[in-house]
Amino acid sequence: MDEKAADFLVDELDVPFVKVASADANNLPYLKHTASKGKPMILSSGMQSMGIMERAVSTVTQNMPGEKRLVVMQCTSTYPLPPADVHLRCINLFKEKFPHAVIGYSGHESGIAISLAAVSLGAKVVERHVTLDKSWKGSDHAASLTFEELKDLCDNIRIVEMALGKPIKEPRPSEQGLFKKLGKSVVAACAIPAGTKLTIDHLSVKAAEPFGIPPDQIYELVGQTVTKAIEEDATIPKEALAA
Repeated sequence: MDEKAADFLVDELDVPFVKVASADANNLPYLKHTASKGKPMILSSGMQSMGIMERAVSTVTQNMPGEKRLVVMQCTSTYPLPPADVHLRCINLFKEKFPHAVIGYSGHESGIAISLAAVSLGAKVVERHVTLDKSWKGSDHAASLTFEELKDLCDNIRIVEMALGKPIKEPRPSEQGLFKKLGKSVVAACAIPAGTKLTIDHLSVKAAEPFGIPPDQIYELVGQTVTKAIEEDATIPKEALAA
């Protein structure tokens, strides 16, 4: 790509965004010119060092008017790409180094598993090549997806996005049915007469019916007095404890 090609894409075709291939990520004059067009840009990082990527991103953001709409793609330019050379952890590195940019993944590996893993690490854009026949001449075909694989990738990305959820740890509504079956309660480890001051030896944890005091509160019961007799293995009811 060169400046004339960028002019044609933006001025004549009015493309919605410009993709900068890995081979041009260190072409600073081209990056400067293309960024000045004001279109969103996708910048691949294959064959480049972190230092080069920092210069490339800086060149784009300094010359792009208005909102800085930039996607930085982790990429290794090998066709097909062996898993050991993917280095998906660069996605996290890019998120740290370029917080103003959207981070994506451009993959040349076989299959869809690694691309799905990239999404799980936070890639918001995924680029894959597509072929009609992987047996055709040229290494790019072997590294490409069939249209059926592309559909599988898109469908599974949506599943991964749903599964990522939110960073909030709490019981989920879908767990309630199993919780009623397997949830544990504090029960009497032995028959406890009324008026007994509870020790840890009086208490045990089991799946019980009805559900009672949760096990994480067991030590709060030690030292409390029961107001009525409790049978062995029976749930310790809150109403049996002295106020």
